[in-house]
Amino acid sequence: MEQNSQTIGKKLVLIGGGHSHAIALKMFGLQRLKGVSLTLITKETNTPYSGMLPGHIAGFYNYDECHINLKKLADFAQANLCIDEVIGLDLEQNQVICANSPPVTFDILSIDIGSTPAIISVSGAAEFAIPAKPVSQLLKHWYQLLISVAENPQVSISIGIVGGGAGGVELALSMQAHLQKMMEKKNLAIHLFHRHQELMTNYHDSTQHQVKKILTKRGIKLYLGEKVCEIEPNNFTLKPHSRNGEILTVKCESGLTVECDRVFWVTQASAPQWLKATGLATDEQGFILVNNKLQSLTHPHIFAAGDIAAMLNYPRPKAGVFAVKQGKPLFENLQRFVLNKPLEDYKPQREYLSLIGTGDGRAIANKGDFTLPPHKLLWYLKDWIDCRFMEQFREGLEKHQL
Repeated sequence: MEQNSQTIGKKLVLIGGGHSHAIALKMFGLQRLKGVSLTLITKETNTPYSGMLPGHIAGFYNYDECHINLKKLADFAQANLCIDEVIGLDLEQNQVICANSPPVTFDILSIDIGSTPAIISVSGAAEFAIPAKPVSQLLKHWYQLLISVAENPQVSISIGIVGGGAGGVELALSMQAHLQKMMEKKNLAIHLFHRHQELMTNYHDSTQHQVKKILTKRGIKLYLGEKVCEIEPNNFTLKPHSRNGEILTVKCESGLTVECDRVFWVTQASAPQWLKATGLATDEQGFILVNNKLQSLTHPHIFAAGDIAAMLNYPRPKAGVFAVKQGKPLFENLQRFVLNKPLEDYKPQREYLSLIGTGDGRAIANKGDFTLPPHKLLWYLKDWIDCRFMEQFREGLEKHQL
């Protein structure tokens, strides 16, 4: 795009290092806008790629293979990097409020901070359960568990996973596959709680059937139609693999109780609380409502993408595939907005290929109402797609060979 004098001194700020922003940063590095100050605000210097996270937990990928180095990416884009947590926005002054840094002023803002599991309404969940996001905290607890099991492989362990969507299912299968390599199968119990009668309700019946069949065959204990209402510690029993040594009791509305050493929370996505006070238009769940151009409905100089965005005209499930696909149109519209050029519409696909890893070197394929059962070739395809995606953030940044 042509440069114009109106870009001089413009401040473009990106909040969050999600998939869409990672792609946008790469493209800003390739097509720099002179005179535009670019800033990335993020809590973490490494952002996980959701497609490879279950494979990392299963032991197929190391940490670096499934994380994007945001510092290198920011350097490539010649962006200022602010490592801090955003706690609010002052839209009258056009400032981002950070927890530990001075306010950051912007002319154009883009938000891609993902989502978090909704645990606030469940008694004890915030205190005792381990949320799937932020991923850095999930992995911290996972690594601690692996160390504990390695030191005490003969001790039995019971893991609870709350949420039977794709994330919860993949987490259950991946954790089981990794832990069974370290201990006897009879000493490991995985409990999967889901409030609906069917797993993965956003998927076709054929996929749900395949997933349920695999989980049952693998010995993962399913509690379908069970809504968890409380998690409380049992202070009378201490075990090495339990979080802080305490066994947790998972209570459901039906009266069902299950004792677990650790409980991982992978429920329906929710938005951070601070967004509610910003004045941005949001949907009922608190996600930022955007138009076909990924623009806020109420504040045209603010954009959003990934899980935190809710497209008004194209509602879609919270899935990483949409965040990846939004990266390029987000970049193009941010660039066009800076240059005062007309923005372009983005229309997400209705159907998409979903490859669900089963933790054992196989994967299930689903697209629309078509499902293929688990197979090694499908895992090879998933691995090829994921590694190809990540390669663009590793090689050739300095030589512009992305």
